[in-house]
Amino acid sequence: MKTDMKKRFFRIFVLVIIAAAVIFGARWYLEKENDTGNGRLKIYGTIDIRDASLAFNEQERIVEVLVEEGDPVKAGQVLARLDSERLKAQVDEAQAQIGAQQEVVKRLKTGSRSQEIEQARAEVEAARIMVHYDKQLYDRLQETSGATSEQALDDARSRLLVEQAQLEVKEKALNLVLEGPRQEDIAAAEKRLEALQANLSLLQIRLGDMTLKAPTPGVIESRILEPGEMAGPTRPVFVLALTDPKWVRAYIPEPELGRIRLGMKASVLSDSYPGRSLDGWVGFISPVAEFTPRTVETEDLRTKLVYEARVFVHDEHDMLRLGMPVTVLIDENAPVKADDADSPSSENKSGVGE
Repeated sequence: MKTDMKKRFFRIFVLVIIAAAVIFGARWYLEKENDTGNGRLKIYGTIDIRDASLAFNEQERIVEVLVEEGDPVKAGQVLARLDSERLKAQVDEAQAQIGAQQEVVKRLKTGSRSQEIEQARAEVEAARIMVHYDKQLYDRLQETSGATSEQALDDARSRLLVEQAQLEVKEKALNLVLEGPRQEDIAAAEKRLEALQANLSLLQIRLGDMTLKAPTPGVIESRILEPGEMAGPTRPVFVLALTDPKWVRAYIPEPELGRIRLGMKASVLSDSYPGRSLDGWVGFISPVAEFTPRTVETEDLRTKLVYEARVFVHDEHDMLRLGMPVTVLIDENAPVKADDADSPSSENKSGVGE
């Protein structure tokens, strides 16, 4: 009985020793696999490329598509155009309305013309003459009241009152002509002009939106719509692959996490281009651990905790393709570039392309 117990404990002890040896051996292999010597950390990953769906802001029929799939494009390059005839007519109408309103504002600010002032003064003078004449006639009739009927005297008095009232009206009209337009009318006309100009600016923006331009350099990945089709804000015309910078999605084993920092210089190598490397830098390290994705080919790494890292690389000759497996060598001894590690631009780069 005791012999069996001893044999059982011995077997358990042997199994524990073997397990410990396997664990330490695997850890030593991983550290060796990721360490090339001379302070260089080796990690593996695949090329990732961001893309953008490009659509028109306006809803109209496409009249021209200028690029094909696979074409490289520059920032600001025209890619497609919409039918803009209706919008151009609206722009012409708005420009005509602005011209008319500008003349209205000019007339109000200039005030009354000299001819209008002279005309108003002449009308006042004519009204005064008529009042003077009717006053003399009325006085004469009063002096000869014995030979004049009451009806004639009443008619003369009425005409005099009417002419005096018309004189007062003409004098007020002259004062208005001399004073010119009211400030409130001028302000209202100016606001109307500003509204028309704002409407023209909006139409011109819409007219510019009838042309689809590349927002950044890249390569046309997909051409979705063709001439004659109806485009709109919710219907992309192209998918643009943003090729600068490209980045490597790699995974760092947890034991090697302390050897890598943001801004470290890196070299990206591909089996497709032996002997050539591209310069890059570490732009992102995930703060959250995860299990190694199944896309990692090494079976003994698939159950290990890793941290995602992104190594950005400028590929001027467009050598790297989406999904291409690459090897990244990170130089631990090179100084960390502050502008790559801490600048806002590096933060923006590290947050795109999910």
